[in-house]
Amino acid sequence: MDTESGRRRPPWARAGRPLVSSVAIGVLQVVGSTVAGRHQAADRVPLDALGYGLLIAGPVLLLLRRSRPVPVVAGTAALTLAYLAGGYPYGPVFASFAVAYCAAVRGGHRTAAWLSLGLLYVGYLLFAFVLPASWLRGPAVHSGWWQALGVTALALLLAAVAELMRFRGEQFAARRAAREEAQRRRADEERLRMARELHDILAHSISLIHLQAGVALELIDEQPEQARTALITIKAASKEALGEIRQVLGTLRNPGAPAPRSPAPGLDRLAELTAQAAHAGLDVAVREVGGTRELPTATGLAAFRIVQEALTNVIRHSVARRAEVLLDWTAPDALTVQVEDPGPAGEADAGGSGTGLVGMRERVTALGGTLEAGPRAGGGFRVRARLPTAEEGR
Repeated sequence: MDTESGRRRPPWARAGRPLVSSVAIGVLQVVGSTVAGRHQAADRVPLDALGYGLLIAGPVLLLLRRSRPVPVVAGTAALTLAYLAGGYPYGPVFASFAVAYCAAVRGGHRTAAWLSLGLLYVGYLLFAFVLPASWLRGPAVHSGWWQALGVTALALLLAAVAELMRFRGEQFAARRAAREEAQRRRADEERLRMARELHDILAHSISLIHLQAGVALELIDEQPEQARTALITIKAASKEALGEIRQVLGTLRNPGAPAPRSPAPGLDRLAELTAQAAHAGLDVAVREVGGTRELPTATGLAAFRIVQEALTNVIRHSVARRAEVLLDWTAPDALTVQVEDPGPAGEADAGGSGTGLVGMRERVTALGGTLEAGPRAGGGFRVRARLPTAEEGR
């Protein structure tokens, strides 16, 4: 995966880095060992076809270090031991094994990497201090203990570097997974917000259209003027709903597009809701307590949708023909929105998915408020929402 954009790189790009690095390591080993051989001519066997083959075989194996890390680390260790047993000049012959070891550890094959490192280290000690020259193709090394300590330090350094690379890789993977999870969560939240908007728009408008269509059908023959008024209401409600749906879908299709020109609905459109409810036969009284003040956009939209959904539920699920909307501004840091009707509940099934109250509760919770909804003590139904209006609630 491309670490910046998240897009998958083409196969040639994914294979390019191992190929380039393997070629570079091969050149390093061949050139470095050739130069080292000029200074070790008296003690080591000159490089021949077998020696150069061993120097090249390790980088060739590194081409598979991502797909086959365990065979590669074991193979490079065996090639390095064969090179040492051959008595060839010392140089950067350990480079292939170091890269293979780091790749195996980073890939999670730590046991295989440790075993390969341990076998290579023990083999070096055998060639340097234990096995006689007659057992080897070249002369015995007869290294001093200070050289052994140097090799030990290099082995420990390699192990430490590999573990650090593994840790950094795990950290990077964890951060990337967290970023992807956050992106998925934001996408889910945005889809949920769009679903709530569409539900509130459609539930209110379709309920109003359904009722007015029934009125028009009943009065079209005997009272055509009233039927005409109902049809005008249907036209206005459908036009408004289509406009809001286009706005929501436009945002969904183009998440990076500029903000819509029309403002989000707020309590300044409360009169429209009461007028639409009146056309549906519901008399709505609006009462305000305390001094009004400007609301954050999200809070104003939530208050509008709560009143809209509550009035829609009254029209669909109650036989009451009147309802009351209370806006309580007395709290300095909150607005209380209350919608209630005297009931009783309707007997017929008015349809609906039952997600209206769930959507209201999600809106209020997202703003840090609370919602209460249920039957009143004296009959009817009440919805009460407390919405924070202070700066931290924005």
